[in-house]
Amino acid sequence: MDKALVWLRRDLRTFDHAALSAALKAADQVSLCFIFDTNILNPLLDKGFTTDRRVDFIWQSLQQMDAELKANHPQSGLIVLHGSAQELIPQLAQELGINAVFTNHDYEPSSIARDTLVANQLKDLGIDFQSYKDQVIFERKEVLTGAGGVFSVFTPFKNAWLKKLTLQDIAPRDCFTSPEHYQQLAPLPSTILGKESGIPSLESMGFAPSNIQELIPIGMNGSSQLLSDFEHRIDQYQATRDFPAIKGPSYLSTHLRFGTVSIRALVRIAHHLMLAGSAGATTWLSELIWRDFYFMILANHPRLANGVSFKPDYDKITWEQGPIQEKLFKAWTLGKTGYPLVDAAMRQLNTSGYMHNRLRMVAACFLIKDLGVDWRLGEAYFADQLNDFDFSANNGGWQWASSSGCDAQPYFRIFNPITQSQKFDKEGKFIRKYCPELAGLSNQSIHAPWLAGEIEIQAAKLQLGKDYPFPVIKHDEARKTTLLRYSVVKAGSTPETNE
Repeated sequence: MDKALVWLRRDLRTFDHAALSAALKAADQVSLCFIFDTNILNPLLDKGFTTDRRVDFIWQSLQQMDAELKANHPQSGLIVLHGSAQELIPQLAQELGINAVFTNHDYEPSSIARDTLVANQLKDLGIDFQSYKDQVIFERKEVLTGAGGVFSVFTPFKNAWLKKLTLQDIAPRDCFTSPEHYQQLAPLPSTILGKESGIPSLESMGFAPSNIQELIPIGMNGSSQLLSDFEHRIDQYQATRDFPAIKGPSYLSTHLRFGTVSIRALVRIAHHLMLAGSAGATTWLSELIWRDFYFMILANHPRLANGVSFKPDYDKITWEQGPIQEKLFKAWTLGKTGYPLVDAAMRQLNTSGYMHNRLRMVAACFLIKDLGVDWRLGEAYFADQLNDFDFSANNGGWQWASSSGCDAQPYFRIFNPITQSQKFDKEGKFIRKYCPELAGLSNQSIHAPWLAGEIEIQAAKLQLGKDYPFPVIKHDEARKTTLLRYSVVKAGSTPETNE
């Protein structure tokens, strides 16, 4: 074909990119575009999120992509527009004389509806719409049970996933591996749809710059930097990943979310090292497969996007309501519950947009099973705050914590926030970083300040109830309430656990 348009969404890179690779093979001229979609951005502005780290991450990543394209082909560059994607993509394709629009699959129901609408409009214009698998290794119904059904339990899914995996599944998709590829880039018009070409400023879209670049390396270069660093630590991943004060994770989740790194590249590394006997790489690969698992669950159960439980019986649970719920939820969001590890986790989230994975479980379980607050409120709060927010994983994680999801923890598994603190932040290093008012307490007392002796509290220059709150709830009493709350879905007698 003559001209192709690559529509970027969750794939902000110029390498190992399925849609871009296909377009370069199929067309003489290729244009690349990104739409700052007002259908996504306007709800953020309506909530008052005028400084949104994720929007800034995207914006800076696009600047990086644009600079790379121009460095290799000066007349080219990214086409970046601000408006409704479902309106702008057909208009742009028609103005540029495009024969086909290439993009990568998106799996959220609202995105699927958008893409269907765009594809139909393009068809009416005589323009083809081609979509490719790129952000997962296996999608939808590619990994099935022996009976041909969809998995709902992770471990058998993982085993089937590993058995199905071939080198072709994780082979890099060829993009810009030769100078000739860059010569296929179409010249960037001076004006596009009546506006001067160029990347719109954050301010013109209603946003202000954030501090995201101080918190995480940005764009393709940033993902490469983080991956290179993690490869030196990956063998220790299994031993270090649960301890928030230790540099254990890859910190690539935001890059995976926006596609500044290729999932195929990560699986290639993890799988190769797993075969070489690396326990850390084996555990990390399992985490990457969890990501595929949650994408698969959403694709086959789109009702989950409507705020319902995977296990319908769990929607019978009665959660705290009214002023009590509001008080407890607010204390949780502010990191003022009186439980230091929970509070440190929430303050990390509020100040950075990141929360350590172990702490996501601790914080979620505390909100649900200690405070008795509907998991959907926590899910929505994380969706607003997390730099790496991805609906499928966020929903899967919250439903896991609430015991309402597929392969979730049993309802009687109730994390003890003090025990979790003693186990995963033994010396209180993480707590001291985000709850500095507790810094003067001993390593023993910092996990439960209200149990410290009066002399120690005075020596720490700490006034409980003023500098740091007393617990908003007693864990042992909350556990009993939770077991009663969950009795509406209780199937037979099951042992109680208090971890």
